[in-house]
Amino acid sequence: MKKMSKLVSLALCGCMVLGLFAGCDSDKVTINVCNWGEYMSTSGAGDIDVIQKFEEKYPNIKVNYTTIPSNEELYAKIKSGGAAYDVAIPSDYMIGRLIDEGMLEKLDFANIPNFANVMDDFKGDKVEFDPTNEYSVPYAWGTVGIIYNSKMVDDPVDSWDILWNEKYKDQILMFNNSRDAFGIAEKKLGYSQNTTSEEELRACMEELKKQKPVVQSYVMDEIFNKMEGGSAALAPYYAGDAITMAENNPDLKFAIPKEGTNRFIDSMVVFKGTKHKKEAELFINFMCETEIGLANSEVTGYSTPLKNVYDALDDDVKNNKIAYPDQSVLEKCESFKNLPTETNKLMDELWMEIITDNN
Repeated sequence: MKKMSKLVSLALCGCMVLGLFAGCDSDKVTINVCNWGEYMSTSGAGDIDVIQKFEEKYPNIKVNYTTIPSNEELYAKIKSGGAAYDVAIPSDYMIGRLIDEGMLEKLDFANIPNFANVMDDFKGDKVEFDPTNEYSVPYAWGTVGIIYNSKMVDDPVDSWDILWNEKYKDQILMFNNSRDAFGIAEKKLGYSQNTTSEEELRACMEELKKQKPVVQSYVMDEIFNKMEGGSAALAPYYAGDAITMAENNPDLKFAIPKEGTNRFIDSMVVFKGTKHKKEAELFINFMCETEIGLANSEVTGYSTPLKNVYDALDDDVKNNKIAYPDQSVLEKCESFKNLPTETNKLMDELWMEIITDNN
């Protein structure tokens, strides 16, 4: 009986230990973070895995990190209830839309003291989508231009017109999202990238339909393999990605067309209804630490809105005109604004007509 009692005691102790571990696991909070592809220094992407670093600093928080290809897909998933994110990093115009539709939480900046590192150009009335700085914290910024293979393109790349050039038929890639695609057509036709004119938007649709026969494919993250591998010659895309692609294929160059382009700010936000708001804010604050922000900027190639991170950059990065263009270039840039609901709806309908047009 004593032997039996000892076994029972050992079994009970084992159960208690397992119970303690189970209790620890149950106390761990999971936050769902959504970002664009190739947009953070994670495992395999850089020397620092910032997700792992965060989980080491906050052992009671686990990060479920996923990526998504466009603002429009992020919005559709959230709106339909198809995904429940705590933190995401949308672009300026989409943040304005999310604020207007009551889909974001106001941030408690007591949990985000590193907001003090944000440069003046990226807060207050300089940030039209969140002028009171209540809902967002800047993550990165950049411009849109044309990435081209200098061995495959022998014409000047100084205008959006080249993306319609039949000489490069089946060698041209195009954005697979409505706002960026229409933005290019708008600049090509001399319109504002924030036009609400139905006549102008329909003219842009016709222009994009004219382009379709020369387009090899409509892409987002697929652009990396296609441009780096030399299976396409020209593509509009973001400056930061142009820098990282050129590191893998030195033949790739980047140009901002003379008609002007989009300058964007991507910012971190917390979605309405999250059960882990403080943990989400701690994550945002962590992304603004010098070591972490520097790792993200170096891996992605994107420009930083944080003074502490900018000061830590190498001089060759600060002097890189793709990442930090001259004021004369920025003066020709326009930032996307949140458009009226009826304009967004019309643009989505026109985009669907372009994509499904087989003529």
